[in-house]
Amino acid sequence: MNSFIKIIFLFFGLQVGVFSYGQGFQVNFQGQKQQGMGCAGAALNLDASSLFFNPGASAFANKSEVNLAGTTIFAHVLYTDSTTQTSFRTQNPVGTPFSAYGLYHFKKSLEPLSIGLAVYTPFGSTVQWDPNWIGRFALTRLSLKAIFFQPTFSYRISERFGLGAGFVLSNGSVNLQKDIPIQDSLGQFGHAELAGKAIGFGYNGGILYHVNHKFSMGLSYRSKVNMSVNNGNASFTVPSALVSSFPNGTFSSQLPLPSVLTLGLCFTPNAKWSFVLDINRVNWKVYDTLAFDYAQNTSALGDTKSARNYKSICAFRGGAAYTATKKWTFRLGGGFGFTPVQSGYVTPETPDANRLYGTCGFSFTANHHFSIDASLYATRMQRTDKNLETQLNGTFTTMAFAPGISLNYRW
Repeated sequence: MNSFIKIIFLFFGLQVGVFSYGQGFQVNFQGQKQQGMGCAGAALNLDASSLFFNPGASAFANKSEVNLAGTTIFAHVLYTDSTTQTSFRTQNPVGTPFSAYGLYHFKKSLEPLSIGLAVYTPFGSTVQWDPNWIGRFALTRLSLKAIFFQPTFSYRISERFGLGAGFVLSNGSVNLQKDIPIQDSLGQFGHAELAGKAIGFGYNGGILYHVNHKFSMGLSYRSKVNMSVNNGNASFTVPSALVSSFPNGTFSSQLPLPSVLTLGLCFTPNAKWSFVLDINRVNWKVYDTLAFDYAQNTSALGDTKSARNYKSICAFRGGAAYTATKKWTFRLGGGFGFTPVQSGYVTPETPDANRLYGTCGFSFTANHHFSIDASLYATRMQRTDKNLETQLNGTFTTMAFAPGISLNYRW
């Protein structure tokens, strides 16, 4: 019995980190113009959102700007068990990732210098499965929030070359719940909940080089961020006879968010058209092992350490923009990303698969100061796998639809 309970909590502890890392829950909505072009934009300065995509591109800003944006994510997962052919669905609330950018462009003697502050949500969502679904001992509900704060400096060395760098502070929280296969006298299963706050630090930097008036290249790097969870709360609802085996207490852990290296290319053949391509290398390999340290151990609840064996992956994003008039610009794009989750490690939190998606968008420029951007993102993916820890064996089908909008003010 004790060995069985240890296995349960080993798996339970691992899920806190898994949710944050799967491509399925990595939020790539940091700029509406870029989202309209397949979420690519490292090789050109579109607006203040370049603080995220490539700080070197922000050096080419000729005005100060405030940019506020939000995206609504409608995402649902259907799970079909391979043995029983029974299906279960998630009841996820609408996701609302946001971004806020402020960029100040200096004049006169400091004219090549720009400073900015970026606030955005690269990870975050809520997964809520049907009550009494077949995987309730793996997960019933998981909520994750992560907000990055990034002060940035950008400097234009010449008319062709710019560079920039920023410091990142990450603040987040997580709440995970699942049932425990232990029943009380009324036949009710036990329940467990882990909740904690996390903080981490990192940096980013980038360069942008205009080869000529038609072609530009960008290179950006976002560092790994180690999210530290200290004094998280672990609480358990179990039969009274097992309370001493499942004491409420605290836990700590280190959760690594991967670094991202991006090469961006932009081709502008004329004043009407722009074509962009971003190639990302995401270092998911840093997530090879996850350890959890519980402040109070028992024969049933011990510290855990387990290999996860994620792999680094590449993603390709591209698109085009067409300037129809002085007021209207239209965009179209898409992308493909390999999954970092290897066979045997697919979970209800990250039913991830190789992903193909499409996007579109537009901009409306009201005057020299004010403009509005909008985008639309859609994807569908499917993955069949048998989890090595839980033996959960079935097919996950994920569909996501995400419209977004931003408001821009320049002066």
